[in-house]
Amino acid sequence: MTDSQDTATVEREQAAGGGPRRTLQVGETRYTLLGTAHVSAESAAEVRALIDSGEFDAVAIELCDSRHQNLANPDALGEQDLFQIFRQGKAGMVAASLALGAFQQRVAEQSGIEPGAEMRAALEASRARKLPLLLIDRDVGVTLKRIYHNVPWWQRFSLFSGLLGGVLSRQDVSAEDIERLKEGDVLESTFSEFAAESETLYTPLISERDRYMVLRLAEQCPPGRYRHVLVVIGAGHLKGMAEHLERPLPEAPTPERETLEATPPPSKVWKALPWIITALVLTGFAIGFSRNTELGWQLVAEWFLINGVLSGAATLVALAHPLTVIATVFAAPLTSLNPTIGAGFVAAGVELAMRKPKVRDFTTLRHDVTELKGWWRNRVSRTLLVFLTATLGSAAGTWIAGFRIAGALFGG
Repeated sequence: MTDSQDTATVEREQAAGGGPRRTLQVGETRYTLLGTAHVSAESAAEVRALIDSGEFDAVAIELCDSRHQNLANPDALGEQDLFQIFRQGKAGMVAASLALGAFQQRVAEQSGIEPGAEMRAALEASRARKLPLLLIDRDVGVTLKRIYHNVPWWQRFSLFSGLLGGVLSRQDVSAEDIERLKEGDVLESTFSEFAAESETLYTPLISERDRYMVLRLAEQCPPGRYRHVLVVIGAGHLKGMAEHLERPLPEAPTPERETLEATPPPSKVWKALPWIITALVLTGFAIGFSRNTELGWQLVAEWFLINGVLSGAATLVALAHPLTVIATVFAAPLTSLNPTIGAGFVAAGVELAMRKPKVRDFTTLRHDVTELKGWWRNRVSRTLLVFLTATLGSAAGTWIAGFRIAGALFGG
């Protein structure tokens, strides 16, 4: 299909009152890219009407497996095994997902329209007509990790603190935020003010996903499988995806797609750092005892006091159970010398034992985290806070106590 034909298609369909579209023929398959507004009842109605028209034999949507699961089962996040979440090191990712979900819920309450209603419409309409549903977006966790690794380390704190402040704020969502949601999803809207000024952020957030979704289409729509596919995407992705579809696609798209899913492995130095710190601290103790017993015990006492008190105090911020605080105080100085287990894991385990989440905590989780105090009221989200605060407190204690030991030994 020529560029002039594509342009005529866009003009005709926009004039009819629909969202922006682009129809392209790629080999034996025709793709109709529908640019939707993520906060729009009209977009949801248009998606339903197109699917019900019978013109398409497959529907592709801008969702990954995890977001599809959350859409199909909104309580899925709260039904996960919390202990396994902590064991697998996913507590931070789950907390970020809850925060983004809270922002989405606030938008829904203020606008009267739930963000992503058009994706739900595509899910329900395709199921009703028994059409294949193709999930083409990259996993949100992978996208966040690639953003993290792509942004210089000195910008990461301001970026993610801005994200956290934005999604947890109880102020009304601004009209500008809602307008940005019409162009992109919750993740894109949250980062949009940063992405506009940062190529390192724009690349993993937007342009990589444009390419990724086209590669997923190539994988799931081999020649002859589908005649006409409706591709439901945010309007912000329409131009980039159309440009990729207009160019020749690789015969084997999987290798390139896998490169867009990869995250750089931790450097060998970073992986070895906990063991190096442990070795340095134990060496410091040994040097202290070799000089005199009193100095040695002083160093050990300071290590336990600083590490334990900071980690225990941090769990108080999360309003942890008193026994959780006590267990953390005693565990943190020991776990800091054992890189295979963290203080946060111990603290969360004790908290779960003392305050086992009830069915109500899981069912109200999505609503509770829409307000700041709800994170402390709900036992599921509070356990996440206990894990994160204990981890941060122990990390701070390790460095502070480590410098104290070095100062006592070599500070003259």
